[in-house]
Amino acid sequence: MATVTYILRKGQPLTPEQKARLEALKQMSDDDIICDEDSPELTDEQLSQFRRVNPRREKKSVG
Repeated sequence: MATVTYILRKGQPLTPEQKARLEALKQMSDDDIICDEDSPELTDEQLSQFRRVNPRREKKSVG
């Protein structure tokens, strides 16, 4: 099974191929989506360690 990743830049139009793939994804049902059964589910403790990130916030430079 392949993983599909898109990097879209602001103002960049979708290519015809990207539009076709997005349309195909819209047609998929939840049953069509295969979850990786080898990956364990995250525990409540692990989930509590996640932090919300604001993508518009400036990144701090290190060093």
